[in-house]
Amino acid sequence: MSPRLGRHFARLWTASTLSGLGDGITQVAAALLAASLTRDPVQIAGITVAQQLPLMLFALPSGVLVDRLDRRRVMVAACLVRATALGLPATATAAGHASLPLLYASFFTVGCVSLLFENASVALLPSIIDASQLQRANGRLQAAAVLSQQLLAKPLGGVLFVLAAWAPFTLDTLALLAAAVLITALPVRAPRGATAAPHPTFRDAIGQGLAWLGHHRLLRTMSVTVGLSNLGLGAVFSIAVLIARERLGVGPVGYGLLLTAGAVGGVIGGLTAGRITALFGTGTTLRIGLVIEMLVHLSLALTRDAITAGALFALLSMHLIVFSTIGASLRQHIVPADLLGRVHSAYRLVTNSGMFLGSILGGVLAHHFDLTAPFWLALACTATLTACAWRTLSNHTIQTAREASSSVPKASK
Repeated sequence: MSPRLGRHFARLWTASTLSGLGDGITQVAAALLAASLTRDPVQIAGITVAQQLPLMLFALPSGVLVDRLDRRRVMVAACLVRATALGLPATATAAGHASLPLLYASFFTVGCVSLLFENASVALLPSIIDASQLQRANGRLQAAAVLSQQLLAKPLGGVLFVLAAWAPFTLDTLALLAAAVLITALPVRAPRGATAAPHPTFRDAIGQGLAWLGHHRLLRTMSVTVGLSNLGLGAVFSIAVLIARERLGVGPVGYGLLLTAGAVGGVIGGLTAGRITALFGTGTTLRIGLVIEMLVHLSLALTRDAITAGALFALLSMHLIVFSTIGASLRQHIVPADLLGRVHSAYRLVTNSGMFLGSILGGVLAHHFDLTAPFWLALACTATLTACAWRTLSNHTIQTAREASSSVPKASK
């Protein structure tokens, strides 16, 4: 890691990597544990629904809290609560009392505090590195997230589950405690450009974030684009364990390795996002990615070969990480520092509404039709958003938005 990003970024990067490693392990373990308790696609998809539901309920209030509280302390508290919540299924599984309701409750709690952690992390980053390094830093964080949550965690989660079903949850608890220690070492610092004006009411503060996002054409378009894309992605990944087992014919370790193949593409995407956008331009890169997404969903719906599916997941993951890196960097560059938590939470509400609804639809479609139905939904969603967003996602539009942001003081914009 380049020293130019600084020791504070190194601590944030390490803490995020540890947190992601533990979370990736438990996501695999939870899916496998749920599949051992039931064969109903709807009930298995309920794990993903439980983790996504907090975004629907608390995304906007979380943004207000992140803008008002010390973002470092918010992240530490979130790690501690997550560690406690994951200790419950670890204990219950070890005692032979695992149940779906307990998994739902634990992952709902994890989803609540993970929302605060992720929001605070995004809002904290511009205060510890130079603005010119945002895209590079976001690429490193995205690559680390994929490396830890998928490339390392997915096969490790499958192996640990086979050895002892409680072990993945215990390891995640320990990783979160270590992450909390690292985040504690970050400086207490007000966000750059933040004003000292009195806080508006909670309701008005939420309204400010929603209004800012709603009035900004580029970020509004990107949020709707990602939301519609996530509708299809949520449908696919909510039943991925069944697709791997029943359509591709792989077991627990194979399921982890299949997701690992996708992670390789994600790591490449995170490390090369800056070079790709420099080569093609930001808008062209986003457009190419949407075309790739359509082709991948079509191909996944037609294949039954695990190796082919792994290659397709790699390509899809690379596109998603590049798209996400660009989006995060644009928000951090364009949005005023004292509004970043609220605008980011409003953005997340829109984008993750699609993931939440898709998680529900995935189980329902697979139950009433077959396991390829979520892929066809994802293809339809991506085709629709590509047609609608193509004009706005241009190099010229994005460059104009950046220049307009740079000409306005961040604290008063």
